[in-house]
Amino acid sequence: MFILRPIIRILVTAITVLIISHYIPGIQVENFTGAILFAVVFGVINIVIKPIVKFFALPIRLLTLGLFTFVINALLFMLTSYFIDAVEVDGFLPALYASLIVSIVTVVLNSFLKNK
Repeated sequence: MFILRPIIRILVTAITVLIISHYIPGIQVENFTGAILFAVVFGVINIVIKPIVKFFALPIRLLTLGLFTFVINALLFMLTSYFIDAVEVDGFLPALYASLIVSIVTVVLNSFLKNK
């Protein structure tokens, strides 16, 4: 079960990004393999870079009552698309919408995975 959780998270994130690309203009995904690669790199960026960025952005996060976290997520989504050629993000607002949807799906998925 230990190795199954990360695989499920990667697959769900990849499927979510594929679905998002059909409904949000400004997000293009070439294929499922690109979405899988995007999900893996996005996970690594969230594990490695996100805590550092959140630490240095703590004052502004406190001033905005945590809403700046959405901006951080969108910027990390854009950063991931910069590294992955199969996924293209055409601006900040599509990245913001997509990162919000991915965050919601991740929270729901984590609630299901923790219950079992």
